[in-house]
Amino acid sequence: MPRRSILSAAERESLLALPDSKDDLIRHYTFNDTDLSIIRQRRGPANRLGFAVQLCYLRFPGVILGVDELPFPPLLKLVADQLKVGVESWNEYGQREQTRREHLSELQTVFGFRPFTMSHYRQAVQMLTELAMQTDKGIVLASALIGHLRRQSVILPALNAVERASAEAITRANRRIYDALAEPLADAHRRRLDDLLKRRDNGKTTWLAWLRQFRPSQIRGICWNTSNASRHGRHSICLPASSGWFTRSACSRLPARAAR
Repeated sequence: MPRRSILSAAERESLLALPDSKDDLIRHYTFNDTDLSIIRQRRGPANRLGFAVQLCYLRFPGVILGVDELPFPPLLKLVADQLKVGVESWNEYGQREQTRREHLSELQTVFGFRPFTMSHYRQAVQMLTELAMQTDKGIVLASALIGHLRRQSVILPALNAVERASAEAITRANRRIYDALAEPLADAHRRRLDDLLKRRDNGKTTWLAWLRQFRPSQIRGICWNTSNASRHGRHSICLPASSGWFTRSACSRLPARAAR
């Protein structure tokens, strides 16, 4: 069964979006003296421009520029201006697939860029699980992971891998939350929870379905009360809030998570 997507199309696009303002372009793609010294070791304007453009993409958004992909025009112009070469030099460089591969290898060696591996994936899931205890928003988790990988000079994997790691972290966090909620319950509490699956007196809905009609804002704290004067009396199931991860934001999402 296909995994449910946790990112919208717009969110996926935003994660790898290039800077759209002049200030951001300058901030991300201005070379320092060391950069320029390394770039100028390449022979000819085409090689210098191509090498520099690949460096820019590896730094931000943190990806490898595709073989058939043209550089973002404002980025290309900014790089060309810094190197004092014409933007048309890219046309010559773009046809040299072997040269591009060699430059990519050199960039990883000289600047310390590393490919994303299974080890990085496992570390990512572990890191994101802690964040997922506080939020289950896919875009927040994916953005956090991408920011972390950029700071570590790890080349970003395909977005599917980022989304998969985020989704796995959400699943793990939910399991931890459910286990933490269930662990302190006495047998009496568990029986009352089971009773929620029984039909109400009218026989049309279960008690659980009846509870779900209420908005989360109608639930105060994390103490849920149900009343049935005729048969059930008054039942109360109070969940302990002493665990460190039971923050206000975590508690506010409990009804939505429980509804799943």
